[in-house]
Amino acid sequence: MAVGRSDVEIVKPRSDKRDYRRIVLKNSLEVLLISDPDTDKCAASMDVSVGSFCDPAGLEGLAHFLEHMLFYASEKYPVEDSYSKFITEHGGSTNAFTASEHTNYYFDVNVDSFEDALDRFAQFFIKPLMSADATTREIKAVDSENQKNLLSDAWRMNQLQKHISEESHPYHKFSTGNWDTLEVRPRQKGLDTRNELIEFYKENYSSNLMHLVVYSKENLDKIHLLVEDKFQEIRNIDKSCSRFPGQPCSSEHLQILVKTVPIKQGHKLRVIWPVPPEIRHYKEGPCRYLGHLIGHEGEGSLFHVLKILGWATSLSAGEGEWSWEFSFFKVVIDLTDAGHEHVQDIIGLVFKYISLLQQSGVCKWIFDELSALCETKFHYQDKISPIDYVVSVSSNMEIYPPEDWIVGSSLPCKFNPGTIQMVLDKLSPDNVRIFWESKSFEGSTDMVEPWYGTAYSMNRISVSTIQGWMSSSPDENLHLTVPNVFIPTDLSLKISEEKIKLPILLRKSSYSSLWFKPDTVFSTPKAYVRIDFSCPHASNSSEAEVLTDIFTRLLMDYLNEFAYYAQVAGLYYSVHHTNTGFQVTVVGYNHKLRILLEKVIEKIATFEVRPERFAVIKEVVMKDYQNLKFQQPYQQAMYYCSLILQDNTRPWTEQLEVLPSIKGEDLTKFLPLMLSRTFLEFYIAGNVESVEAESIVEHIENTLFQGPQPISQPLYPSQHLTNRVVKLGTGLSHFYCAEGLNPCDENSALVHYIQVHQDDVVMNVKLQLFALIAKQPAFHQLRSLEQLGYITVLMQRNDYGIRGLQFIIQSTVKGPGHIDLRVEEFLKMFESKLSQVTNEEFKSNVNALIDMKLEKHKNLREECAFYWREISDGTLKFDRRETEVAAPRQLTQQELLDFFNEYVKVGAARKKTLSIRVYGSLHASEYTIDKNQPVQPSSIQIEDIFGFRRSRPLYGSFKRAHGRVKL
Repeated sequence: MAVGRSDVEIVKPRSDKRDYRRIVLKNSLEVLLISDPDTDKCAASMDVSVGSFCDPAGLEGLAHFLEHMLFYASEKYPVEDSYSKFITEHGGSTNAFTASEHTNYYFDVNVDSFEDALDRFAQFFIKPLMSADATTREIKAVDSENQKNLLSDAWRMNQLQKHISEESHPYHKFSTGNWDTLEVRPRQKGLDTRNELIEFYKENYSSNLMHLVVYSKENLDKIHLLVEDKFQEIRNIDKSCSRFPGQPCSSEHLQILVKTVPIKQGHKLRVIWPVPPEIRHYKEGPCRYLGHLIGHEGEGSLFHVLKILGWATSLSAGEGEWSWEFSFFKVVIDLTDAGHEHVQDIIGLVFKYISLLQQSGVCKWIFDELSALCETKFHYQDKISPIDYVVSVSSNMEIYPPEDWIVGSSLPCKFNPGTIQMVLDKLSPDNVRIFWESKSFEGSTDMVEPWYGTAYSMNRISVSTIQGWMSSSPDENLHLTVPNVFIPTDLSLKISEEKIKLPILLRKSSYSSLWFKPDTVFSTPKAYVRIDFSCPHASNSSEAEVLTDIFTRLLMDYLNEFAYYAQVAGLYYSVHHTNTGFQVTVVGYNHKLRILLEKVIEKIATFEVRPERFAVIKEVVMKDYQNLKFQQPYQQAMYYCSLILQDNTRPWTEQLEVLPSIKGEDLTKFLPLMLSRTFLEFYIAGNVESVEAESIVEHIENTLFQGPQPISQPLYPSQHLTNRVVKLGTGLSHFYCAEGLNPCDENSALVHYIQVHQDDVVMNVKLQLFALIAKQPAFHQLRSLEQLGYITVLMQRNDYGIRGLQFIIQSTVKGPGHIDLRVEEFLKMFESKLSQVTNEEFKSNVNALIDMKLEKHKNLREECAFYWREISDGTLKFDRRETEVAAPRQLTQQELLDFFNEYVKVGAARKKTLSIRVYGSLHASEYTIDKNQPVQPSSIQIEDIFGFRRSRPLYGSFKRAHGRVKL
């Protein structure tokens, strides 16, 4: 490998203004430098070609554990967690992940702090410290991470597929690690995990196996010098890149049907084939071509037929896990109850469709259309955050030649029917693995996967059996896709006459308001339309909420065959239920956006209930509600927090209770009533002219509000809906205790919420600065030192403009009552630390906050989400960033201390807290004890959420002036 600079031409999108340079340091570290003068954040990612496949036998999870340990400390920076503290305090974030064959470490940070951050990051790979004390503590963190995954169907089914493979192949391994694999078993064998960890690092981490991406505001020459200075000390032991030849599945792992019991309600079918890896043919894209066809949802597709039969609610197809040596092609189908009873027919139809592909031959026009779609997507891709970009590119560097580091496999451009046919031939009955998940298999399985305890049974299925299923399956009209009419051909940019920098209220009537902002930043042929339907009748009862939910899902269901082509062509839409009605969003290439939008509105206006689809969607909604009890405990705690704070919310248990009795006729009666009174709030942005935006609104108003028998009428002034928030009692601690909804889940959780103020520039900035300063110390104390749980976070909370702080912790180690006390102890300890912050540290944090506020939106979607939040909350501070940038500059250290003493400090006179405690099975006995403890004078135990809500005053809504805005 040549050392120094390489002038290889790297393929990049036409719209990409960034500069790139590949270099190789003297220690053989391969680096991609990226210069972006417009960036607000710098980032770096190091990809190391060592993953969980390299775990030594009997030390499962060691590679993942090493990934955790490198964050702790280094010889140059020996203070524990000082790297993470530096990154957080300078507006950044940091993380890592361990995959099968590589481990990726990454961070971003404010521009001014990049050089120092990079120096700290480089020490991961030069001289890390792995103290004995930290090693023991972090094994607990890995164990806690594994605990949170034990009841996740995604993790369980993934490990089951690995389990049913060759034991000698690394694919078979358990990769996360836990207390047993990293502490108990090694100790029984006389091994010291820390010594094994250090040895693993020494033997595997070599600069010639590393690929670094550095993303900076500086020019390439300056970045080049910086990288040489920081990373040339990484040692190079010329370690060969580990390869794992051979296939994970031998004949005994093929032609099998595995029945398995999931945690959640529902039925799923996975049809899987080992195939040649796409990476070896990435410019020909065989799996992409086949996934495009088998996963298609248009008329005549496999999914369309299964949907008509009432057997499936979703289908996806494409390459799953892969490496350089092996790969799996997967078809994953979510089944209805009826589909579960016809699985043999469904498998038969899957193979019938594959047979159709065999008979049709590989079609050049389909490949060419797919290639053109991929090319448009690549050249007009949205800019993403630097941290996401560096991770994506560094992950590509070991796999692709330098010219394709950015493009990867996203541009199939060589039509090679032989390669596609080769992969298609592998999708055969003699090469298949079928995994069938259903709760109905409970009690009828005879095996258990050891790491997650997943129950399963396995039977062999012959080729003749599958051929029989093909013959007996319904004779439906399966056919290939037709040419896509939604492919954009006009990608020109519309020049905005006025330079509108912030959204404006372009149009207002009794029917609607239109907020508009043309694209003056991103220069992309894309647009964004969001319409909020505020319908008072949609949320006045639990029955109404369920019917609205079913309506929005049915609408998506009806549109699917038509709109799927739009989605394939980069034009996306959604219809979803809100607590005041429903919303329609369409985003993507603007050329044919209006065709799709008008089709959605037409379907709303002419909606009819189809009984057979109503039954399917009702079944899906029922299972979704039933599965809410399997949410992670911290998610349950956050749900209870919202239920207590947000005045117009109802518990999902009410909706689950009314759901069984709801019929199609109920929706037929309800829909005209729901739409009879409505107000539409539009936000239209992007590559759209103001005249066009107004025309869209007029068309929709005419469809809904005009004609001899209008579907809708304007709202009365009294009907305008607002979202209001409960005002907690000043100087009081409120708490709510609940048992975890899943009795099998050992994890407990706490949300400790501190309500502070209603949206205000100066108060916002004080809260944000405190959160920035306290975030990392909270993580260090409660997670790193006390090891309360893997999920430990301090973050801000915003309920419709009501701001506060929340600690979120999930744990098997301690019950939520104990964790609540530890949070309070942390705040007491932090009080002295806050008072000892030096003037220099304070200024550094203020500057970091200012830099974070000055960060520009990366793409149209991100910008639209920001402005929509202002519209939705009613705050309408479109210039929020600019106004909030000035405030920190005026803030003094004493003012921040006063803020803490007044609103956050334990026992503060104006403090308002709400603790949500969810008790897992390990702490069930504590639930009764904590609930029955005498309540302190300054505490309120919430027994009845709705009684409590009714007893409390509410904050005023920012939407109180609705309808009074004058143009």
